[in-house]
Amino acid sequence: MKAIRRFTVRTVLPEPIAALDTLATNLRWSWHQPTRELFESLNPALWEESRHDPAGFLGLVTREQLQQLALDSDVVDRVRAAEEDLRRYLEEPRWYQGLGDEVPRRIAYFSPEYGITEVLPQYSGGLGILAGDHLKSASDLGVPLVGVGLLYQAGYFKQSLSRDAWQQETYPVLDPDALPLILLREENGTPCLVTLPLPNGRKLYANIWRADVGRVPLLLLDSNIPANDDGARSVTDRLYGGGGDHRLQQELLLGMGGVKALRIFQRLTGGPAPEVFHTNEGHAGFLGIERIQELMSGPEPLTFDEALVAGRASTVFTTHTPVAAGIDRFDAAQIKYFFDAGLAPDVPTAKVLELGRESYEGGDPSVFNMAVMGLRLAQRANGVAKLHGEVSRAMFSGLWPGFDHSEVPITSVTNGVHVPTWVDPTVTSMAEHLAPDALVGGRWDVVFNVTDEKIWETRRELRGRLIEDVRRRVNAAWRKRGAGEAELTWTDSILSPDVLTIGFARRVPTYKRLTLMLRDPARLKRLLLHPENPIQIVIAGKSHPADDAGKKMIQDLVRFTDDPEVRHRIAFLPNYDIAMARTLFPGCDVWLNNPLRPLEACGTSGMKAAINGSLNLSVLDGWWDEMYDGSNGWAIPTASGTASPAERDDIEAAALYELLETQIAPRFYGAPGTGPGAESAGAAGPSKANPEGVPTHWISMIKHTLSHLGPAVSADRMVGDYVSQLYTPAAQAGRKVTADDYLLTRELAAWTKHVRSNWSQVHVEHIDSGGLSEVPQIGDKLDVSAYLNLGVLNPGDVLVELAYGKVDDSDQLTAVALAELEPHENLGNGRYKFSGTVTMEHSGAFGYTVRAIPRHKGLASKAELGLVVNA
Repeated sequence: MKAIRRFTVRTVLPEPIAALDTLATNLRWSWHQPTRELFESLNPALWEESRHDPAGFLGLVTREQLQQLALDSDVVDRVRAAEEDLRRYLEEPRWYQGLGDEVPRRIAYFSPEYGITEVLPQYSGGLGILAGDHLKSASDLGVPLVGVGLLYQAGYFKQSLSRDAWQQETYPVLDPDALPLILLREENGTPCLVTLPLPNGRKLYANIWRADVGRVPLLLLDSNIPANDDGARSVTDRLYGGGGDHRLQQELLLGMGGVKALRIFQRLTGGPAPEVFHTNEGHAGFLGIERIQELMSGPEPLTFDEALVAGRASTVFTTHTPVAAGIDRFDAAQIKYFFDAGLAPDVPTAKVLELGRESYEGGDPSVFNMAVMGLRLAQRANGVAKLHGEVSRAMFSGLWPGFDHSEVPITSVTNGVHVPTWVDPTVTSMAEHLAPDALVGGRWDVVFNVTDEKIWETRRELRGRLIEDVRRRVNAAWRKRGAGEAELTWTDSILSPDVLTIGFARRVPTYKRLTLMLRDPARLKRLLLHPENPIQIVIAGKSHPADDAGKKMIQDLVRFTDDPEVRHRIAFLPNYDIAMARTLFPGCDVWLNNPLRPLEACGTSGMKAAINGSLNLSVLDGWWDEMYDGSNGWAIPTASGTASPAERDDIEAAALYELLETQIAPRFYGAPGTGPGAESAGAAGPSKANPEGVPTHWISMIKHTLSHLGPAVSADRMVGDYVSQLYTPAAQAGRKVTADDYLLTRELAAWTKHVRSNWSQVHVEHIDSGGLSEVPQIGDKLDVSAYLNLGVLNPGDVLVELAYGKVDDSDQLTAVALAELEPHENLGNGRYKFSGTVTMEHSGAFGYTVRAIPRHKGLASKAELGLVVNA
């Protein structure tokens, strides 16, 4: 029989152990090992049954067992000690509290997904895991962040395989009352409500659920409530589900509804208003429209142009995609249809459309581009790795015509991973006797004091634990595919704790090339079955439900793993999630990543492997492009740009096989070898194994990886970079534009309008130069005078620069240097002479030009307005 109604019955804890509820609902337990150990110690069997979910665990403990625990003085003492530890963590000053008054008092962080724990399945892949790690490190560092997202009724899908290896999706419905969430309520007890108008007189309502991620509150909006009609209830049905209007309504609720939720939260708690708004990818871009609406409808309303200036100053936009196909784009008519319903009644719909319009060369003016809107609504923007910053500057250069790609105002902050979440306790305990909390505290150099034998023993232990998990999961996956238990005895002995283990796990879009390893199946088989240096591979990943090409890649791979000849050496694990990752990352010796360069924005899975002592084998893309040093793993060579897609895959697959066969496997098994790190092995000596069977060169690479990559890939480093490079400048800019009744805002908006309206009058009339000897030499001084017509603008409105440097055969400047030319003479009728001097520092072909750019103290970069006049 099917229930007609369901609800969750909450556990009532006896007073002496009532703090267990606090410990269970604050998600710090997801990265705080002592708290997890406390729950496990209360009843190990039930802890396993609950799948390591404290709230679920408490629901499984009977009243009688709870009463017995409450009478156990040791349990009571440990619970109270854990509660006190959590209280100190939440209240005592941390790193951020020592930074002074310039840093923002609160930062709002918007993301469509958050990967915090498998207990709260609100993530699909790297973007969500990154967002979860961002919140966790912000909590550890004391950064006053508040997260904003959506609560999806089914989260992302659960993956299984059919008998013929085709991905199948199911969407189990989540009960918010059974999750570690608290419903925000008004003082009278009624649930807080966010409201957005929809076309045809409809309304979209949403409740607000709060999750506590350590010190960071996370607000999740939920449209599955009785106040909504069926269509509105389904807006938050599943992550990235549906398309068209459904996706647009999700993003309107996330952005505009998210700002409304923040204001409700601020009113209820009495906390400070956010001084910085961080848009994590374009999905949340509409938050900027809601902030403009607030400023235009406030007690002292601003005009649209003024509100745009004020909102931009304190907004940070992070782009996560290196390809245009990864950006949400809507038909402009679709946007108009929704905004004409009154979503932002004081903001002209035409202005909204212009913010997202691809009004640049090569763009489609009929399309509304969420990333373009995000960039136009934020004064500061960044990519998520150095290479991704370069790619993003080229990708969005149309918004800043006339500027070199290097000058496009998109910087980069390389992603990181939350070490306490992803480093295995066995790895941290390896160094505990040398320095307590060394690795999670950033003391990665202590690994050099750990013996090679201890590291090798630890690696084998982690590998063995992974193999146990793989055997269990493969058996379960085959049973779901219809196999009987009698057919599956082979799953009890797949993989070996003494074989080189390679991991590959991520989302499965085609550019990540899940099946590159299958390019030459016969050669892969030889590597798997090599009599002296075999390898084994563990693979996991989900394809988007609508991506049949990705599903076909999974099917091809699984059919290869089904082959009885190799299935003891290669396994595909369905339903990749955080729980699986905790065993997979530490258990692999080598982490494989072979995307199409430069289509990997960052890719943090290899970081998680590295902090557990795994070595990376990757194409030089994303984070690996900047952090590979020759001693922390291997770089897969990239084919030239002239190769066809098939040729490229053939070349790079062959390079992958060659590295595995001639360098990686021999080194793991202790054979002499050459290649990355051979010269820097130092005291470890040659790659040959020592008498105890420990491959000393391999261990030296592990130590180097941990000591060098540990601090570099930490999310603490990442969040610290955001604070110093983006959040603090954004907060300071926001304070300036709001000071003195928005004086600078009004001035900058009027000035910007004046400059844009009259910029077409600005041009360079001619340039004079002198001062060089007849045969120019190093040390000579070049005097340059530029004559500009500024029209109605003043010299103070423009920055006139001399750009100079070496020139190539086509007269393109390279290694460009810039020198400001000062206004020296008013020639009348809007004409001015600007002059300056530079010294010749290099021999060879030399060239120069002159350009003019708008200048104002309220701008964050030279290119901000996208206006430039080149000679």
